[in-house]
Amino acid sequence: MKIGFIGTGNMGSALIKGYLSSNPDLGKEVFAYDVDKASLNRLAGETGATPCESIADTVARADILILAVKPNIFTDVLKELVEVNGWEKKVIVSIAAGISLKYIALQCKELSGFSGRESGFICKAVRVMPNMPSLVGKGMSALAKNAEVSDEEFERVVNIFRAVGLAEETDEKLMDSVVGVSSSSPAYVFMFIEALADGAVALGMPRKQAYAFAAQAVAGSAEMVLKTGLHPGELKDSICSPGGATIDAVEALEQKGFRSAVMAAVRAAADKAASMTK
Repeated sequence: MKIGFIGTGNMGSALIKGYLSSNPDLGKEVFAYDVDKASLNRLAGETGATPCESIADTVARADILILAVKPNIFTDVLKELVEVNGWEKKVIVSIAAGISLKYIALQCKELSGFSGRESGFICKAVRVMPNMPSLVGKGMSALAKNAEVSDEEFERVVNIFRAVGLAEETDEKLMDSVVGVSSSSPAYVFMFIEALADGAVALGMPRKQAYAFAAQAVAGSAEMVLKTGLHPGELKDSICSPGGATIDAVEALEQKGFRSAVMAAVRAAADKAASMTK
């Protein structure tokens, strides 16, 4: 199946680079369009993807359409998309925040002139919530599909996002939770790394070195959770020697409400996402 990317900004470019890095022989099956033609052509030269002249050109050539555009122009893109004959056979993949599967289908139905008809309308849609670490191949993406998307088509979409990290199918009703725990959480982690480094700087460590120690500790700890399969609490306990420095540090974090603050942050992000979803 041929893949078309509409929008080649940070996330679109990351997906194209990641996918073609894993599948270097498939450049002729990847098409891309962006209003910034200079940037598009540079990306095509770097990756081997085929640049397209328009949204319609991309839709006509591809079977899977990755709409890597901002929510404020999402409907405008759909309007051009449904003007192409056979669009209903394509799988529409959205990575735009706050755009539901229902919204995609309703907009396509209205824009394509099917509103008011009782039958005959098909819209294959997949909703994806990736996160910023996808830009360095360490992303986490949640995917949900509607009933029109076959298991084979969905697996192909999942594999695109696995090229830039981990990807899992999620019930769409959990997408707001995904925002709190995965999409927004890199910001919390960056704050944690900054705070760790600030603490080390206060004790006399050079800042550049402090950032390196803090960031690597966070990256390594995350890798241990993923690779060992052990409960995070069990891993924490293995470091906390009786009467040692680490358990004193854990006690200090608990006294300051560290755990409850993080839980509150996840809920705040999820609640905001829910209020913004169409």
